[in-house]
Amino acid sequence: MKVVRPLAKIILTAVLAGYASLASAILTIEITQGVDGGLPIAIVPFGGAGKQRPPQDVAAVIEADLARSGRFTPLDKKDFVSRPVEDKQVVFKDWRIVKADALVIGSVKPAPQGRWQVEFRLYDIYKEKQLAGYSYVVAGDRLRAVAHQISDIIYEKLTGEPGVFSTRIAYITRERAGKRFNYKLQIADSDGYNPVTVLSSGEPLISPAWSPDGTRLAYVSWEQRRPILYMQNVVHGSRTRIAEFKGINSAPAWSSDGTKLALTLSRDGNTEIYVMRLSDNKLTRLTSHPAADTEPAWSPDGRDIIFTSDRGGKPQIYRMRADGSNVERVTFEGEYNARASYSPDGKMLTLVSGAQGRYHAALLHLQSSVLQILTDTPLDESPSFAPNGRMILYATERGGRGVLASVSSDGRVRQLLKLQEGDVREPAWSPFNRSTPIN
Repeated sequence: MKVVRPLAKIILTAVLAGYASLASAILTIEITQGVDGGLPIAIVPFGGAGKQRPPQDVAAVIEADLARSGRFTPLDKKDFVSRPVEDKQVVFKDWRIVKADALVIGSVKPAPQGRWQVEFRLYDIYKEKQLAGYSYVVAGDRLRAVAHQISDIIYEKLTGEPGVFSTRIAYITRERAGKRFNYKLQIADSDGYNPVTVLSSGEPLISPAWSPDGTRLAYVSWEQRRPILYMQNVVHGSRTRIAEFKGINSAPAWSSDGTKLALTLSRDGNTEIYVMRLSDNKLTRLTSHPAADTEPAWSPDGRDIIFTSDRGGKPQIYRMRADGSNVERVTFEGEYNARASYSPDGKMLTLVSGAQGRYHAALLHLQSSVLQILTDTPLDESPSFAPNGRMILYATERGGRGVLASVSSDGRVRQLLKLQEGDVREPAWSPFNRSTPIN
Protein backbone atom coordinates (compact mmCIF):
# COMPACT_ATOMS: atom_id res chain seq x y z
CA MET A 1 0.00 0.00 0.00
CA LYS A 2 1.31 3.40 -0.93
CA VAL A 3 0.18 5.53 1.96
CA VAL A 4 0.91 8.73 0.07
CA ARG A 5 -2.25 8.24 -1.97
CA PRO A 6 -5.24 10.51 -1.29
CA LEU A 7 -7.36 9.22 1.58
CA ALA A 8 -10.38 8.36 -0.56
CA LYS A 9 -8.20 6.09 -2.70
CA ILE A 10 -6.67 4.48 0.38
CA ILE A 11 -10.18 3.39 1.44
CA LEU A 12 -10.76 1.66 -1.88
CA THR A 13 -7.33 0.13 -2.51
CA ALA A 14 -5.69 -0.57 0.84
CA VAL A 15 -3.40 -3.59 0.60
CA LEU A 16 -4.96 -4.79 -2.67
CA ALA A 17 -1.52 -4.64 -4.27
CA GLY A 18 2.08 -5.26 -3.26
CA TYR A 19 1.81 -8.96 -2.46
CA ALA A 20 4.06 -11.70 -3.85
CA SER A 21 3.55 -15.46 -3.86
CA LEU A 22 3.78 -17.13 -0.48
CA ALA A 23 3.41 -20.53 1.06
CA SER A 24 1.16 -21.40 3.99
CA ALA A 25 4.10 -21.54 6.37
CA ILE A 26 4.91 -20.66 9.94
CA LEU A 27 5.75 -17.04 10.66
CA THR A 28 9.30 -17.24 11.98
CA ILE A 29 10.28 -14.67 14.60
CA GLU A 30 13.58 -12.82 14.60
CA ILE A 31 14.40 -10.52 17.53
CA THR A 32 16.09 -7.56 15.85
CA GLN A 33 16.48 -5.41 18.96
CA GLY A 34 16.50 -6.66 22.53
CA VAL A 35 16.80 -4.90 25.85
CA ASP A 36 19.34 -5.21 28.63
CA GLY A 37 18.13 -5.57 32.18
CA GLY A 38 15.44 -8.20 31.76
CA LEU A 39 14.72 -10.31 34.83
CA PRO A 40 17.25 -13.21 34.89
CA ILE A 41 15.31 -16.47 34.78
CA ALA A 42 16.58 -20.06 34.64
CA ILE A 43 14.39 -22.46 32.67
CA VAL A 44 15.58 -26.03 33.19
CA PRO A 45 14.84 -28.54 30.39
CA PHE A 46 11.81 -30.57 31.42
CA GLY A 47 12.51 -34.21 32.27
CA GLY A 48 10.44 -37.27 32.99
CA ALA A 49 9.72 -38.67 29.54
CA GLY A 50 12.35 -41.39 29.63
CA LYS A 51 12.92 -43.03 26.25
CA GLN A 52 9.57 -41.81 24.87
CA ARG A 53 10.27 -38.34 23.57
CA PRO A 54 7.33 -35.88 23.66
CA PRO A 55 6.33 -34.27 20.34
CA GLN A 56 7.02 -30.78 21.70
CA ASP A 57 9.85 -29.32 23.81
CA VAL A 58 7.68 -27.50 26.34
CA ALA A 59 10.56 -25.80 28.17
CA ALA A 60 11.97 -24.45 24.88
CA VAL A 61 8.61 -22.87 23.98
CA ILE A 62 8.39 -21.25 27.42
CA GLU A 63 11.92 -19.90 27.10
CA ALA A 64 11.21 -18.46 23.64
CA ASP A 65 7.98 -16.84 24.86
CA LEU A 66 9.61 -15.12 27.82
CA ALA A 67 12.64 -13.97 25.81
CA ARG A 68 10.36 -12.55 23.12
CA SER A 69 8.50 -10.42 25.66
CA GLY A 70 11.60 -8.34 26.39
CA ARG A 71 10.87 -8.54 30.13
CA PHE A 72 13.10 -11.56 30.85
CA THR A 73 16.64 -12.77 30.16
CA PRO A 74 16.74 -16.58 30.08
CA LEU A 75 20.08 -17.81 31.40
CA ASP A 76 22.46 -20.02 29.42
CA LYS A 77 21.97 -23.71 30.31
CA LYS A 78 25.69 -24.43 30.15
CA ASP A 79 26.08 -22.38 33.32
CA PHE A 80 23.54 -24.41 35.33
CA VAL A 81 25.04 -26.06 38.40
CA SER A 82 22.17 -28.55 38.63
CA ARG A 83 19.12 -29.56 36.57
CA PRO A 84 16.25 -30.37 38.93
CA VAL A 85 13.00 -31.88 37.70
CA GLU A 86 11.18 -32.24 41.05
CA ASP A 87 10.69 -29.88 43.98
CA LYS A 88 12.92 -31.91 46.34
CA GLN A 89 15.84 -31.54 43.90
CA VAL A 90 15.86 -27.72 44.01
CA VAL A 91 18.88 -26.24 45.81
CA PHE A 92 18.44 -22.46 45.88
CA LYS A 93 22.11 -21.64 46.33
CA ASP A 94 22.81 -23.33 42.96
CA TRP A 95 20.70 -20.64 41.30
CA ARG A 96 22.08 -17.73 43.28
CA ILE A 97 25.50 -18.73 41.90
CA VAL A 98 24.29 -18.11 38.33
CA LYS A 99 22.47 -14.93 39.44
CA ALA A 100 18.98 -16.17 38.63
CA ASP A 101 16.07 -14.28 40.16
CA ALA A 102 13.52 -16.94 39.17
CA LEU A 103 13.61 -20.66 38.36
CA VAL A 104 11.28 -22.83 36.26
CA ILE A 105 11.41 -26.63 36.45
CA GLY A 106 9.05 -29.28 35.16
CA SER A 107 8.39 -32.63 33.57
CA VAL A 108 6.54 -34.13 30.61
CA LYS A 109 5.54 -37.76 31.18
CA PRO A 110 3.53 -40.24 29.10
CA ALA A 111 -0.07 -40.63 30.28
CA PRO A 112 -2.80 -43.16 29.37
CA GLN A 113 -4.48 -43.08 25.94
CA GLY A 114 -1.52 -41.48 24.24
CA ARG A 115 -1.71 -38.29 26.31
CA TRP A 116 0.99 -36.42 28.23
CA GLN A 117 1.16 -35.17 31.80
CA VAL A 118 2.87 -31.77 32.08
CA GLU A 119 3.91 -30.39 35.46
CA PHE A 120 5.79 -27.18 36.21
CA ARG A 121 6.90 -25.11 39.20
CA LEU A 122 8.03 -21.49 39.41
CA TYR A 123 10.33 -20.31 42.24
CA ASP A 124 11.54 -17.01 43.62
CA ILE A 125 15.23 -17.73 44.23
CA TYR A 126 15.97 -15.08 46.86
CA LYS A 127 12.79 -15.68 48.85
CA GLU A 128 13.32 -19.44 48.42
CA LYS A 129 9.63 -19.74 47.74
CA GLN A 130 7.43 -21.48 45.16
CA LEU A 131 5.27 -18.95 43.34
CA ALA A 132 3.21 -21.26 41.11
CA GLY A 133 2.79 -24.92 40.22
CA TYR A 134 0.29 -26.67 37.94
CA SER A 135 -0.32 -30.03 36.29
CA TYR A 136 -2.02 -30.72 32.95
CA VAL A 137 -2.92 -33.89 31.03
CA VAL A 138 -3.28 -33.24 27.30
CA ALA A 139 -2.93 -34.76 23.85
CA GLY A 140 0.42 -34.35 22.12
CA ASP A 141 -0.91 -31.72 19.75
CA ARG A 142 -1.85 -29.53 22.74
CA LEU A 143 1.60 -29.41 24.32
CA ARG A 144 2.47 -26.13 22.63
CA ALA A 145 -0.77 -24.57 23.92
CA VAL A 146 0.09 -25.77 27.43
CA ALA A 147 3.53 -24.19 27.12
CA HIS A 148 1.97 -20.83 26.18
CA GLN A 149 -0.41 -21.06 29.13
CA ILE A 150 2.51 -21.77 31.47
CA SER A 151 4.35 -18.77 30.00
CA ASP A 152 1.31 -16.61 30.74
CA ILE A 153 1.26 -17.78 34.37
CA ILE A 154 4.99 -17.11 34.80
CA TYR A 155 4.74 -13.68 33.18
CA GLU A 156 1.85 -12.61 35.40
CA LYS A 157 3.39 -13.95 38.61
CA LEU A 158 6.65 -12.10 38.00
CA THR A 159 5.38 -8.84 36.44
CA GLY A 160 1.90 -8.42 37.88
CA GLU A 161 0.48 -8.10 34.34
CA PRO A 162 -1.29 -10.72 32.22
CA GLY A 163 0.74 -12.46 29.53
CA VAL A 164 -0.39 -12.67 25.91
CA PHE A 165 1.33 -15.87 24.79
CA SER A 166 -1.98 -17.77 24.51
CA THR A 167 -3.52 -15.14 22.27
CA ARG A 168 -3.66 -15.27 18.48
CA ILE A 169 -3.00 -13.02 15.52
CA ALA A 170 -4.99 -12.68 12.29
CA TYR A 171 -3.43 -11.58 9.01
CA ILE A 172 -3.87 -11.66 5.23
CA THR A 173 -1.61 -13.52 2.81
CA ARG A 174 -1.55 -13.93 -0.96
CA GLU A 175 -0.09 -16.77 -3.02
CA ARG A 176 0.10 -17.26 -6.75
CA ALA A 177 -2.24 -19.84 -8.28
CA GLY A 178 -1.28 -20.05 -11.94
CA LYS A 179 -1.96 -16.67 -13.51
CA ARG A 180 -4.13 -15.56 -10.58
CA PHE A 181 -3.62 -15.04 -6.88
CA ASN A 182 -5.23 -16.77 -3.94
CA TYR A 183 -5.86 -14.62 -0.86
CA LYS A 184 -6.12 -16.12 2.60
CA LEU A 185 -7.39 -14.87 5.91
CA GLN A 186 -5.32 -16.77 8.46
CA ILE A 187 -4.98 -16.95 12.22
CA ALA A 188 -1.99 -18.27 14.17
CA ASP A 189 -0.64 -18.43 17.69
CA SER A 190 1.02 -15.23 18.90
CA ASP A 191 4.43 -16.74 18.07
CA GLY A 192 3.40 -17.53 14.48
CA TYR A 193 2.89 -21.28 14.95
CA ASN A 194 -0.22 -23.33 14.16
CA PRO A 195 -1.47 -21.24 11.22
CA VAL A 196 -5.08 -21.95 10.22
CA THR A 197 -6.78 -20.67 7.08
CA VAL A 198 -10.16 -19.17 7.99
CA LEU A 199 -11.04 -18.23 4.43
CA SER A 200 -9.45 -18.65 1.00
CA SER A 201 -10.55 -16.48 -1.91
CA GLY A 202 -9.56 -15.67 -5.47
CA GLU A 203 -10.24 -12.00 -4.71
CA PRO A 204 -8.66 -9.67 -2.13
CA LEU A 205 -9.46 -9.86 1.59
CA ILE A 206 -8.69 -6.89 3.86
CA SER A 207 -9.22 -5.32 7.29
CA PRO A 208 -9.67 -8.25 9.70
CA ALA A 209 -10.97 -7.18 13.13
CA TRP A 210 -11.45 -9.43 16.18
CA SER A 211 -14.60 -9.46 18.26
CA PRO A 212 -14.04 -8.76 21.99
CA ASP A 213 -14.61 -12.43 22.87
CA GLY A 214 -12.15 -13.65 20.23
CA THR A 215 -14.68 -15.93 18.50
CA ARG A 216 -15.45 -13.82 15.40
CA LEU A 217 -13.62 -11.84 12.76
CA ALA A 218 -15.14 -9.01 10.76
CA TYR A 219 -13.39 -8.37 7.45
CA VAL A 220 -13.88 -7.08 3.92
CA SER A 221 -13.96 -9.38 0.89
CA TRP A 222 -13.91 -8.52 -2.82
CA GLU A 223 -15.31 -11.94 -3.87
CA GLN A 224 -18.17 -10.22 -5.70
CA ARG A 225 -15.71 -7.80 -7.34
CA ARG A 226 -16.73 -5.09 -4.88
CA PRO A 227 -16.10 -4.59 -1.16
CA ILE A 228 -18.56 -6.46 1.06
CA LEU A 229 -18.23 -6.68 4.83
CA TYR A 230 -18.53 -10.13 6.42
CA MET A 231 -18.46 -11.59 9.91
CA GLN A 232 -16.95 -15.05 10.35
CA ASN A 233 -17.13 -17.32 13.37
CA VAL A 234 -13.60 -18.73 13.71
CA VAL A 235 -14.79 -21.54 15.99
CA HIS A 236 -17.64 -22.96 13.86
CA GLY A 237 -16.75 -21.47 10.47
CA SER A 238 -20.15 -19.88 9.81
CA ARG A 239 -20.15 -16.62 7.85
CA THR A 240 -22.64 -13.76 7.64
CA ARG A 241 -22.84 -10.75 5.33
CA ILE A 242 -22.92 -7.58 7.40
CA ALA A 243 -22.84 -4.75 4.85
CA GLU A 244 -23.16 -4.86 1.07
CA PHE A 245 -24.35 -1.37 0.27
CA LYS A 246 -23.57 0.46 -2.94
CA GLY A 247 -20.02 1.85 -2.90
CA ILE A 248 -17.57 1.38 -0.05
CA ASN A 249 -18.18 -1.09 2.79
CA SER A 250 -14.99 -1.07 4.82
CA ALA A 251 -12.95 -0.68 8.01
CA PRO A 252 -15.00 -2.66 10.57
CA ALA A 253 -14.34 -1.98 14.28
CA TRP A 254 -16.06 -3.73 17.19
CA SER A 255 -17.52 -1.98 20.20
CA SER A 256 -16.07 -3.16 23.51
CA ASP A 257 -19.27 -5.04 24.39
CA GLY A 258 -19.42 -6.79 21.00
CA THR A 259 -22.93 -5.57 20.19
CA LYS A 260 -22.05 -3.00 17.51
CA LEU A 261 -19.68 -2.38 14.63
CA ALA A 262 -18.38 0.98 13.53
CA LEU A 263 -17.70 0.97 9.80
CA THR A 264 -17.04 3.12 6.76
CA LEU A 265 -19.75 3.38 4.11
CA SER A 266 -20.32 5.55 1.05
CA ARG A 267 -23.95 4.51 0.57
CA ASP A 268 -25.10 8.13 0.69
CA GLY A 269 -22.49 9.37 -1.77
CA ASN A 270 -19.66 10.42 0.54
CA THR A 271 -17.36 8.33 2.71
CA GLU A 272 -18.71 8.53 6.28
CA ILE A 273 -18.60 6.72 9.62
CA TYR A 274 -21.62 4.65 10.64
CA VAL A 275 -22.46 2.36 13.55
CA MET A 276 -24.39 -0.86 13.00
CA ARG A 277 -26.27 -2.54 15.84
CA LEU A 278 -25.68 -6.24 15.24
CA SER A 279 -28.91 -7.49 16.80
CA ASP A 280 -30.98 -6.03 13.96
CA ASN A 281 -28.41 -4.42 11.58
CA LYS A 282 -29.79 -0.96 12.33
CA LEU A 283 -27.48 1.77 10.98
CA THR A 284 -26.73 5.13 12.56
CA ARG A 285 -24.73 7.68 10.62
CA LEU A 286 -22.21 9.51 12.83
CA THR A 287 -20.31 11.87 10.50
CA SER A 288 -21.49 14.29 7.83
CA HIS A 289 -18.65 16.15 6.17
CA PRO A 290 -17.49 16.73 2.58
CA ALA A 291 -14.11 15.18 3.46
CA ALA A 292 -13.42 11.43 3.54
CA ASP A 293 -13.95 9.97 7.04
CA THR A 294 -12.74 6.40 7.60
CA GLU A 295 -10.94 3.90 9.89
CA PRO A 296 -13.08 4.18 13.04
CA ALA A 297 -12.00 2.60 16.34
CA TRP A 298 -13.81 2.53 19.71
CA SER A 299 -12.38 3.58 23.04
CA PRO A 300 -12.25 0.73 25.60
CA ASP A 301 -15.04 2.32 27.66
CA GLY A 302 -17.27 2.67 24.58
CA ARG A 303 -17.73 6.41 25.05
CA ASP A 304 -15.65 7.67 22.11
CA ILE A 305 -14.75 6.76 18.55
CA ILE A 306 -11.58 7.90 16.81
CA PHE A 307 -11.29 8.03 13.03
CA THR A 308 -9.13 9.25 10.16
CA SER A 309 -10.22 12.26 8.13
CA ASP A 310 -8.67 14.63 5.62
CA ARG A 311 -11.10 17.41 6.54
CA GLY A 312 -8.10 19.53 7.56
CA GLY A 313 -6.40 19.02 4.20
CA LYS A 314 -4.33 15.94 5.08
CA PRO A 315 -5.15 12.68 6.89
CA GLN A 316 -5.26 13.24 10.66
CA ILE A 317 -6.89 11.56 13.66
CA TYR A 318 -10.16 12.94 15.06
CA ARG A 319 -12.24 11.93 18.05
CA MET A 320 -15.98 12.11 18.62
CA ARG A 321 -18.49 10.83 21.11
CA ALA A 322 -20.04 7.47 20.26
CA ASP A 323 -23.20 9.30 19.13
CA GLY A 324 -21.20 11.44 16.65
CA SER A 325 -21.13 14.64 18.72
CA ASN A 326 -18.18 16.75 19.92
CA VAL A 327 -15.82 16.09 17.01
CA GLU A 328 -12.26 17.24 17.75
CA ARG A 329 -8.87 16.79 16.12
CA VAL A 330 -6.31 14.95 18.27
CA THR A 331 -3.16 14.78 16.07
CA PHE A 332 -1.26 17.90 14.98
CA GLU A 333 2.35 16.74 14.66
CA GLY A 334 3.36 15.20 11.33
CA GLU A 335 2.04 15.52 7.81
CA TYR A 336 0.07 12.27 7.92
CA ASN A 337 -1.55 10.38 10.80
CA ALA A 338 -3.92 7.47 10.17
CA ARG A 339 -5.11 3.97 11.14
CA ALA A 340 -5.33 4.67 14.87
CA SER A 341 -6.58 2.40 17.65
CA TYR A 342 -6.69 2.63 21.44
CA SER A 343 -4.44 0.93 23.96
CA PRO A 344 -6.33 -1.42 26.31
CA ASP A 345 -6.22 1.18 29.12
CA GLY A 346 -7.45 3.96 26.81
CA LYS A 347 -4.48 6.23 27.56
CA MET A 348 -2.67 5.93 24.22
CA LEU A 349 -3.30 5.50 20.53
CA THR A 350 -1.18 3.52 18.16
CA LEU A 351 -1.18 4.88 14.61
CA VAL A 352 0.82 5.34 11.43
CA SER A 353 2.56 8.71 11.38
CA GLY A 354 4.21 10.04 8.24
CA ALA A 355 6.47 12.88 7.16
CA GLN A 356 8.76 13.40 4.18
CA GLY A 357 7.69 10.17 2.52
CA ARG A 358 8.35 7.88 5.51
CA TYR A 359 5.59 6.22 7.53
CA HIS A 360 6.21 4.77 10.98
CA ALA A 361 4.28 2.96 13.69
CA ALA A 362 3.83 5.49 16.49
CA LEU A 363 2.18 6.16 19.84
CA LEU A 364 0.13 9.19 20.79
CA HIS A 365 -0.06 9.80 24.54
CA LEU A 366 -3.53 11.30 24.85
CA GLN A 367 -3.07 13.24 28.09
CA SER A 368 0.10 15.03 26.96
CA SER A 369 -0.53 14.92 23.17
CA VAL A 370 3.07 13.70 22.76
CA LEU A 371 3.64 11.71 19.57
CA GLN A 372 6.30 8.98 19.95
CA ILE A 373 7.77 7.35 16.82
CA LEU A 374 8.48 3.67 17.57
CA THR A 375 10.13 2.35 14.40
CA ASP A 376 12.74 3.22 11.80
CA THR A 377 11.20 1.19 8.96
CA PRO A 378 9.97 3.48 6.15
CA LEU A 379 6.54 2.06 5.25
CA ASP A 380 4.56 0.74 8.23
CA GLU A 381 0.83 0.05 8.32
CA SER A 382 -1.99 -1.48 10.39
CA PRO A 383 -0.61 -1.23 13.96
CA SER A 384 -2.47 -3.30 16.57
CA PHE A 385 -1.97 -3.41 20.36
CA ALA A 386 -1.44 -6.67 22.21
CA PRO A 387 -4.27 -7.11 24.72
CA ASN A 388 -1.97 -6.24 27.64
CA GLY A 389 -0.76 -3.07 25.87
CA ARG A 390 2.92 -4.06 26.04
CA MET A 391 3.55 -4.80 22.35
CA ILE A 392 2.31 -3.44 19.03
CA LEU A 393 1.98 -5.63 15.93
CA TYR A 394 2.18 -3.96 12.52
CA ALA A 395 2.96 -4.63 8.86
CA THR A 396 6.05 -3.26 7.15
CA GLU A 397 8.51 -4.02 4.36
CA ARG A 398 11.87 -5.75 4.58
CA GLY A 399 13.98 -6.74 1.59
CA GLY A 400 11.35 -5.63 -0.87
CA ARG A 401 8.50 -7.71 0.56
CA GLY A 402 5.88 -7.41 3.24
CA VAL A 403 6.47 -8.81 6.72
CA LEU A 404 4.85 -8.45 10.09
CA ALA A 405 6.79 -6.83 12.90
CA SER A 406 6.25 -6.03 16.54
CA VAL A 407 7.65 -3.35 18.79
CA SER A 408 7.29 -2.86 22.53
CA SER A 409 5.24 0.14 23.58
CA ASP A 410 8.42 1.79 24.89
CA GLY A 411 10.22 1.12 21.59
CA ARG A 412 13.00 -0.95 23.21
CA VAL A 413 12.20 -4.43 21.83
CA ARG A 414 11.66 -5.12 18.12
CA GLN A 415 10.93 -8.34 16.25
CA LEU A 416 10.17 -9.51 12.72
CA LEU A 417 7.60 -12.20 11.88
CA LYS A 418 8.15 -13.38 8.34
CA LEU A 419 7.38 -16.21 5.98
CA GLN A 420 10.19 -17.97 4.17
CA GLU A 421 8.78 -16.67 0.88
CA GLY A 422 6.23 -14.03 -0.08
CA ASP A 423 4.40 -11.34 1.83
CA VAL A 424 1.98 -11.09 4.73
CA ARG A 425 -0.13 -8.05 5.64
CA GLU A 426 -3.01 -6.57 7.68
CA PRO A 427 -2.27 -7.95 11.16
CA ALA A 428 -4.73 -7.84 14.04
CA TRP A 429 -3.92 -9.06 17.56
CA SER A 430 -6.71 -10.99 19.26
CA PRO A 431 -8.10 -10.19 22.71
CA PHE A 432 -7.19 -12.41 25.64
CA ASN A 433 -8.10 -16.07 25.19
CA ARG A 434 -11.38 -16.54 27.04
CA SER A 435 -11.78 -20.23 26.26
CA THR A 436 -11.83 -22.88 28.98
CA PRO A 437 -8.33 -23.36 30.46
CA ILE A 438 -6.38 -26.42 29.34
CA ASN A 439 -6.57 -29.28 31.80
